[in-house]
Amino acid sequence: MNSEFTQFKLSEPILKGVLEAGFKAPSPVQKDAIPLVLNGEDIVAQAHTGTGKTAAFGLPIMSMMEHNIGVEVLVVAPTRELAMQVSDELFKLGRHAGVKTVTVYGGQSYSRQINQIENGASILVATPGRLIDLLESKKITINPKFVVLDEADEMLDMGFLDDIRKILKFVSKEAQTLLFSATMPPPIKKISQEFLKNPKYIQITERETTNKDISQEYYVVEEKERQDAAIRLIDYYDPYKAIIFCRMKREADALSNTLLAKGYPSKALHGDMDQREREAAIRGFKSGAVEILVATDVAARGLDIADVSHVFNYHIPFDPESYVHRIGRTGRAGKKGIAITLVTPMEFRELQRIKKIVGTTIEQKFIPSRQDVKDDLNQKILTQIEKQKIHAKAPDLITILEEEMELSHIAFKLMSMLIDGQTVSGPEKIGLDAHNIQKVLDRFKRDRNSGGKGRGGKRGGSRGGNPNYKGKNNSSSRGRDRSKARPRSDKN
Repeated sequence: MNSEFTQFKLSEPILKGVLEAGFKAPSPVQKDAIPLVLNGEDIVAQAHTGTGKTAAFGLPIMSMMEHNIGVEVLVVAPTRELAMQVSDELFKLGRHAGVKTVTVYGGQSYSRQINQIENGASILVATPGRLIDLLESKKITINPKFVVLDEADEMLDMGFLDDIRKILKFVSKEAQTLLFSATMPPPIKKISQEFLKNPKYIQITERETTNKDISQEYYVVEEKERQDAAIRLIDYYDPYKAIIFCRMKREADALSNTLLAKGYPSKALHGDMDQREREAAIRGFKSGAVEILVATDVAARGLDIADVSHVFNYHIPFDPESYVHRIGRTGRAGKKGIAITLVTPMEFRELQRIKKIVGTTIEQKFIPSRQDVKDDLNQKILTQIEKQKIHAKAPDLITILEEEMELSHIAFKLMSMLIDGQTVSGPEKIGLDAHNIQKVLDRFKRDRNSGGKGRGGKRGGSRGGNPNYKGKNNSSSRGRDRSKARPRSDKN
């Protein structure tokens, strides 16, 4: 069998599911966690979404299941979206072993979920609130052999700490318990010490806190320029699939509506949407019908989409952990990703604090001008023409046109049609130029050296571009004609 997963001595049905899923080599968290879980150890693992942690706990657990005692495995996840994703992945990996998963979360029928559990579910994946309701009302009784707390720090942030404690008191102390968390704040460490039995720790080093496959950039803009800056960067980078993080629900709605009006397939995702709307937005984003998801932090928690090419921080997040969580939505499964943060001079100090605590490099760049984007679009036209296959009808149409004009004139007209189809919105220049950014940097250094609480720089002088602009990305930019579908084969 052509897979490094054979080293773990997984059961044959589970290994078959691994091979069918195309897994070749284990990720670092899988390599460390699988042997420990198979050995019966409780573990505490620091691992971000997208590092393969579902397989890290799912594969060894499913290899040890007996399939004759009802719910053997309980997985607790912070959001319904993550719960559904975990459930789906476990089902796919374990289908040859007869694994039956059930997902339990709020907003759905109690009776339907209870029936699914009673009809032979072996793995229960649940959000804390609905699970507590079912357990405390005694609508269900479970005695799992394995308990997994997935994204424990997210559950802490969402106020589920007491629910976690209640849930763990409902299960046997003999259950093998696995805790996964992107960060390890004191309350999570306390939970692990209180409820886990001599847990083994899987640590991620500081330099691994942010994924090396993610290129991180920031752009300094004025507050009033945020929307123009985001649209300009979308035009320039041509993201295959992007998430834009906003602080407020109304901000997410406003930006999504603006993008839609300009022809970008976009949807908002926030807490005021009902479950049907949320699921439709996520489904559209997964399928590619929605290319840009404009989301708040809470709504996007636990969202696990494998092929996000770009993450935009429309506003800088409030804390370093949120920054790590946000940008971790891209650069998955060995693919490259780009994380872009918009900051104002007033927010510059916060950016430096995040850089220091996270221990990462975020490169300062300049917003491309309208002309920069047009030049890039023109280069794309040339590339498209070079790659374009000649249609069987093309010679006939050229022959007809040659009766009226010279061949060179035909070429000029056709090229002009393509150029006219490319539009770039917004002002020519967006963001601070090199001179004014240097002022912001100098003020920050002075404030830091003096130990003062400087408020960041104010922009002086006029807005302008940088003649040494180096913000180009090698990925091609899409044509502006949004009415036509564009091929996906070169984007995967």
